Amino acid sequence: MSSPERPPISRRGVLTAAGAGATLLALDTAPARAAAPSPLLLHSPGRAGAPSVSGLHLQFGSDASSEMTVSWQTPLPVRNPRVMVGTLTGGLGRTYGADTRAYRDPVTREEVRSHHARIRGLRPDTEYLYLAVHDGATPEAGTFRTAPRGRRPLTFTSFGDQATPQVNKAMPTEQITLWTQDNYGSPFAGDTTTAVERAAPLFHLMNGDLCYAQLSGNPTRVWRDWFINTSRSARNRPWMPAAGNHENEKGNGPIGFRAFQTYFEVPGNGGDDEFQGLWYAFTAGSVRVIVLQNDDVALQDGGATYISGYSAGAQRRWLEDELRRARADRGIDWIVVCMHQVVISTADSNGADLGVRRAWLPLFDQYGVDLVVCGHEHHYERSHPVRGHQGNSTMTPIPVSTDPHRADTGRGTVHLVIGGGGMGFTSN
Repeated sequence: MSSPERPPISRRGVLTAAGAGATLLALDTAPARAAAPSPLLLHSPGRAGAPSVSGLHLQFGSDASSEMTVSWQTPLPVRNPRVMVGTLTGGLGRTYGADTRAYRDPVTREEVRSHHARIRGLRPDTEYLYLAVHDGATPEAGTFRTAPRGRRPLTFTSFGDQATPQVNKAMPTEQITLWTQDNYGSPFAGDTTTAVERAAPLFHLMNGDLCYAQLSGNPTRVWRDWFINTSRSARNRPWMPAAGNHENEKGNGPIGFRAFQTYFEVPGNGGDDEFQGLWYAFTAGSVRVIVLQNDDVALQDGGATYISGYSAGAQRRWLEDELRRARADRGIDWIVVCMHQVVISTADSNGADLGVRRAWLPLFDQYGVDLVVCGHEHHYERSHPVRGHQGNSTMTPIPVSTDPHRADTGRGTVHLVIGGGGMGFTSN
């Protein structure tokens, strides 16, 4: 199908390497500006026996120019979790109370509490300072910048499949400490966090398979270690996550995503409670970012349980409505989709998924999706713009251009496989 007519606007996308496996994407409609400062802060223990503020991280609301959520975790109940917000020049101003959600891990029976302070009414393209704290704890600080509004330049980074930066695996339980776990990973998972912070993007898209807790005998420890690593960056800019197959933990909620849904407070999708956090969208500048959960349509069985078809079509209906409204919005120039499993890959390990092709590609073509970032395959590759598919059993996408110097997303969708976040590599 042909894409609907777009507003007459000049657009330019630049893809450059950010180092250590990260990919930096700049969507420019105006001259670039210097990046915001990005301090890395030391962690302080709690006082008076209260657990410390751990795993501090940020998430945008649906309007990234005015909404931010500050989140952290504790292993025990706490009193009065809250966030104080101000500017670098004006000092701390308003205080926002945090809501608390909890889950009990089905493997360890450990209960984890996650605290989320939703901040609304922020000014666009503005730098803020905040402190997260609960009674008896030492405050933890961070900064963030809200998104610009309208056609302004912005930069984001993206990768999937990170894991934790342990230096050994399969150690005896009594020898396991921070960074030495019984799941898979590599020391490079720490390097990629550093690479994101060095690039200082407005936000980072995490393309699924965050920490691989599902492979561990102690999932809560793996989540905790992943947040310790990523909080070095995620306290200063939102890391917006897609749930991959390894976020599916058997017995953890109705469809296995309870841990993921507890840790993150992302924009709502208007669906049932059990689906909240699994697909969502937000607007930053003239970019509409749509995040999907592909196990709902994938044929591959890569998680703890096989859950293909769990939403009974609810996610696809939501996606089509989102795409229709985004393409009709003359203030949106770019539609970017973030998801985990891939529709195009040259790898001989997981490979492209026919279920994802069947479910999503016709919608991407119909509504002119510009860019898809995904993970799953632990390497990097970029497609030519594609539109439509061959009439074969695998629905092979058709390139509309093979120009290596110019990728015109007005003619077709570019797919980026960015699964080199630290979990090791697959062969091509």
